[in-house]
Amino acid sequence: MRLILVRHGQTPSNIQRLLDTDAPGPGLTELGVAQAAALPKALGHEQVSAVYASNLLRTQLTAQPLADALAQPIEVREGLREVSAGNLEMRGDPESIQAYLRTVYAWVNGDLSVRMSGGPDGEETIGRFDEVVAELQRAGHGVPVVFSHGAIIRAWATLRARNVGPDFIVENSLSNTGIVVLETMPRPEARGHAWELLTWQGEAVGGAALQDPETDGPAADDVELAP
Repeated sequence: MRLILVRHGQTPSNIQRLLDTDAPGPGLTELGVAQAAALPKALGHEQVSAVYASNLLRTQLTAQPLADALAQPIEVREGLREVSAGNLEMRGDPESIQAYLRTVYAWVNGDLSVRMSGGPDGEETIGRFDEVVAELQRAGHGVPVVFSHGAIIRAWATLRARNVGPDFIVENSLSNTGIVVLETMPRPEARGHAWELLTWQGEAVGGAALQDPETDGPAADDVELAP
């Protein structure tokens, strides 16, 4: 399976740099709408078999132009939602943002028992995303496009791709409408499949006119590790 993960378009909370993770969440800004409109062309070379989105409004609005172009429905799955900010919800101070990102980094380093302050642990968070991906595989989708969120895409792809290490999440951000492509690869040494990261397009689709790195929101920030 060729799995295409797309971060949603820009939201008002991204501009305000808020940890906004609860459903249903905000819609898109004018720039976010333009970013979403650029996706059908950007993904026009793909043989898309299905369109999925989280239960947050912003992913569904971002997915709509592609779904319309393909005449396909948007399948909504709660498991694709953003990493919950817990007690940090709607905070925008640097300390809260880094506490959020460092928790996600701990998960990528293999400690899924770490709990977000007032929120879920990594086992629950990564596990729910795993469940949706497993559903896509059972359904036999060849090239599903999944519209999700910055932190969960960065975490899941880094954790599950066998060709990158934990620090990949530190070194690679993901702007609004950034695209990540992975494929399942045979593993002779184990049952099932592993994931290979093929493409990490961290910038917005559509070129510089649709890119505003200063307003991508906290989920696109670098993780600042303690010295």
